[in-house]
Amino acid sequence: MHQPLQAQVYAVKAAGIAISLVRSVPAPLKSIADQVVRAASSVPANISEGHGRSGRDRTHHWRIAYASAKEVDVHLQLLLQAGALNKSRTKIALDLFDSVRAMTWRLIHPRK
Repeated sequence: MHQPLQAQVYAVKAAGIAISLVRSVPAPLKSIADQVVRAASSVPANISEGHGRSGRDRTHHWRIAYASAKEVDVHLQLLLQAGALNKSRTKIALDLFDSVRAMTWRLIHPRK
C-alpha cells in the first residue's frame, strides 16, 4: 500500500478548510462557493490518482491538481474580497494551497 504523498496530506487539509469556509456563503455568491467545492476536492483526488499512475498519465493528474489549486485560490480571494469569508481561516487555506502548489510543481518538474 502506498503512503500518501505529503502534497496529498496538505491538499486534504486545505480542501477541508476551503469547503467548510464556503458552506455559509450567501445566495448571490453560491455559484463561486460551488466552484470552490469542486476545485478544492479535485486537488487531493488528482494528486492521489496521479500517485497511482505512471508516466505521462501520472503527470497529467498532477497538472490538473496544480491548476485546480490555482483555481481555488482565485475563488477564495474573490469571496474574501466580497466579505463572505473569515479572513484568518481563509488565509490558512490559501497558505496550504500555496504549499500544495509548490509540492505539486516539484512532482511535475522533478530535479534531474
